[in-house]
Amino acid sequence: MAKPNKKAPSSSVDIYCSQCKTQLFKYRKGGKGALVKCFKERITKDFTSTACTCPNCHAIFARETLIRGTPAFKIISGKVFSK
Repeated sequence: MAKPNKKAPSSSVDIYCSQCKTQLFKYRKGGKGALVKCFKERITKDFTSTACTCPNCHAIFARETLIRGTPAFKIISGKVFSK
């Protein structure tokens, strides 16, 4: 399996909790598709105190996993939105 691109995308998106609208990440996303996974190396600013948990409402929004040998967060559908 191929690794994610070494050169991170130039466009950046803000990721928010769907329940309480708190900002969770600033993420360098590639492509136009839906947000399914977040590679940890592409997160530029992390606003969470514990991994995969919203700091405000304590909702779990993702699971830690390895995707193509790279650490990532697998997003639970409907728990976050991005702008």
